[in-house]
Amino acid sequence: MTDQPILIIGATGKTGSRVASKLEAKGVAVRRGARRSETPFDWDDPSTWAPVLTGVSKAYVTYFPDLAFPGAVEKLEAFTKVAVDTGLKHIVLLSGRGEHFASMGEEVVRNSGLPFTIVRAAWFAQNFSEGYLRDPILGGVLPMPGGDMPEPIIDIDDIADVVVAALTEEGHLGERYEVTGPRLMTFAEMAEVLSTTLGRHIQHVPITFEDFHANVAASGGDFVAEVFTQIARETLDGRNAYTADGVERALGRKPRDFAAFAQTAMAAGAWSAAA
Repeated sequence: MTDQPILIIGATGKTGSRVASKLEAKGVAVRRGARRSETPFDWDDPSTWAPVLTGVSKAYVTYFPDLAFPGAVEKLEAFTKVAVDTGLKHIVLLSGRGEHFASMGEEVVRNSGLPFTIVRAAWFAQNFSEGYLRDPILGGVLPMPGGDMPEPIIDIDDIADVVVAALTEEGHLGERYEVTGPRLMTFAEMAEVLSTTLGRHIQHVPITFEDFHANVAASGGDFVAEVFTQIARETLDGRNAYTADGVERALGRKPRDFAAFAQTAMAAGAWSAAA
């Protein structure tokens, strides 16, 4: 283990904040890379890249809101060139399952010359408790497109555990971990689990992708809505309707079930009106 800090790009995001906290709990020094961090980082300002990379040997990299956003892959490629120049020894990239632009981002990292680990993730369970679906669930509905197409939704804490292992343990270089939950679930089945957990009926409401866009835009703006709607159209067509073994390969254990996620989130007050 190096004494140099580990860089977390996207340290205020859902996965980055968890990875940073888990590393610090293990006594690992962390450099948080975000616009308002002590050492600022901004994907739109390349002048911030070298300073945040200087003096670190490893980095966890996420792109907000997603690698599907226009220009993201090109910026990632430019970033990796700076990372090579500053001496980075290991990059861990968060990627998305079944996403064309995410696959392009993976290839950028593979061809960068940097030692790498890729974590390719399914849909986040925490979108229900921390993201754009939290308020609808508080209102008793789960509005999602895709009909009855199942998804092996994953608890972000599992993603963070895989990333931390990749950054702190031997044996993860060159690996691509496709991380999913332990079972396929339709959104109607997820609504049933949430109903049981919250103790009140949560109804799955099938909606169009256009309605999905409007819902996301209302909470996150058009910037985020365009990206998430594109991802939903691309990934809720059956291509991801299978489970993968990335969590088990990386950690030697099964991923957490959606029901366990819901119980943990409920206990933490995720769906209290004041949260």
